[in-house]
Amino acid sequence: MGKKIALSSFYTFCIFFCLILGYLGITGKRYDFIMAATFGGTIFVILKIKLMKEIRNTLKP
Repeated sequence: MGKKIALSSFYTFCIFFCLILGYLGITGKRYDFIMAATFGGTIFVILKIKLMKEIRNTLKP
């Protein structure tokens, strides 16, 4: 269970990093940053949703 919590924290950090990267891409007109942030953010959000569903199912009696 501890590994899943650490993985969830890692996903949250990566999502936050993608948001910052997207902001920097928008302000600097760096479209490659925007594309990378969008792609990475989408992947990490999907993985985090799957992980949260898995955690929820293991906690149910």
